[in-house]
Amino acid sequence: MAVNEYRMPDPGEGLTEAEIISWRVAVGDEIKVNDIIVEVETAKSLVELPSPYGGVVRDLLVAEGDTVAVGTPIIAVADPSDESDAQVGPADRAAGQAAVQQTVTPQAQEATAHEPATHEPATHESAEGAPNKTLVGYGPREQSTTRRRRRSHAGASNGAVAPAPAAGTPSPPVEARAGASSPPVEARAGASSPPVEARAGASSPPVEARAERAIETPSTIRTLAKPPVRKLAMLLGVDLRDVPPSGSNGIVTREDVEAYADRTGAVPPDGAESAAAATAASGAAPAAQTAPTPATDDRITRVPVKGVRKATAEAMVSSAFTAPHVTEWLTVDVSATMDLVESMKSDPSLADVKVSPLLLIARAVCLALRRTPSMNASFDAERSEIVLKHDVHLGIATASDRGLLVPVVRDADRLSMPELAQGIGEKITAARDGRIPPEDLAGGTFSITNVGVFGVDAGTPILVPGQTGILAVGQIARRPWVLGDEVVPRWVTTLAVSFDHRVVDGADGSRFLADVGRLLTDPARALTF
Repeated sequence: MAVNEYRMPDPGEGLTEAEIISWRVAVGDEIKVNDIIVEVETAKSLVELPSPYGGVVRDLLVAEGDTVAVGTPIIAVADPSDESDAQVGPADRAAGQAAVQQTVTPQAQEATAHEPATHEPATHESAEGAPNKTLVGYGPREQSTTRRRRRSHAGASNGAVAPAPAAGTPSPPVEARAGASSPPVEARAGASSPPVEARAGASSPPVEARAERAIETPSTIRTLAKPPVRKLAMLLGVDLRDVPPSGSNGIVTREDVEAYADRTGAVPPDGAESAAAATAASGAAPAAQTAPTPATDDRITRVPVKGVRKATAEAMVSSAFTAPHVTEWLTVDVSATMDLVESMKSDPSLADVKVSPLLLIARAVCLALRRTPSMNASFDAERSEIVLKHDVHLGIATASDRGLLVPVVRDADRLSMPELAQGIGEKITAARDGRIPPEDLAGGTFSITNVGVFGVDAGTPILVPGQTGILAVGQIARRPWVLGDEVVPRWVTTLAVSFDHRVVDGADGSRFLADVGRLLTDPARALTF
């Protein structure tokens, strides 16, 4: 039976991995080409992946919560043109899902050389024989991908019970198997389980329960269980192969895993290495834990760093230790800007425009960058060149549930005020909702971070990698201000600009900050820029 394996594509911008957030399909579902099958989280955004194949879902090869490298098979879809598939019921599909996902490797071909040809190997081609590349970035990577090798069970206990070899397959002598990390090819062709000696020391369910399990090959060892159950087993440190199934067709349920963990006193893995080992034993791809991992000391909690948080940490470290930062501060009276905001809000022609101080600050930044082009540049260390950008792609730092994101408004300096307001509003909303595409988080030339929304007066911003300037805006509050010979209450804020001293001299950085301050103090000055 022909089965297509869909491999994790590059979601964009050269990303190397993604986390499986939620499956939209289940084993046995019928799907069409371009149906949404899974939602994944990259280091930049949430992405819904459509299926490049139509047919019946044979297996979900990775569980929710798994972090999967680009090029790794994530789902198996049966070819709808195969007539034999139409006669297989849902229960049979669930029971045989692991048996149909044999990976075509030299070892697997040799191991199945003496078996009847009852299944076609998994393919990445459509029924017409041409590679299916419906998605951008879809398809195997140029370099070959490797599968995790089977874990050796040589140190297991004597109390294990394993199913008998398939009929007609002679069992190799114990001496040939003792101490080996995996049995010889002759022993593996047709064997449904590792020998008793290799499983010594592990508690095991009866032979009848193991007989219902999927056929094991050197590259795939699957136990019938839903993705949430696999995730639970990984977090509890339970080997799914050792859990007696109670569900129909030998499916391991959540209750089975919890009961087994209580009975055996399974200990959750501590650290990524243990988590990877537990995941490999259950047959799933390596995964980063999604929930905080309790430490041995109940007074602390360890939270895995991944996704946006991991990308942000790496970017900030790279920026802080690569670009020599200089930060300058300026406290300004922005009462005229606040008056202009109120005036624009009452303008009927701007009724559909979200007018805010951030909009006018963004406009002031775009105007000031015209007079100080070095603030809208990047440093090419390999070629020892300063790259001046002729367009302003303005990044707006946005706090989201997934971490800090910096969506980019393209050509901000060329947009009208309503267009700029719309662009800022749409990008911020998409970032907070976790639906912004990766391309809208790349390519910025200058950024603004509005820390004032948190009631903070100012901060020392760190440059976004690849940029030479970033402006931090503090809260706008009523404060006493000297105006002429009097002290009067005024709207006041503090601006802080950080810049890359390899590109921007102190004089240029100071001029830029002073220009932004003057524009906010007297917006009419914009007519002179």
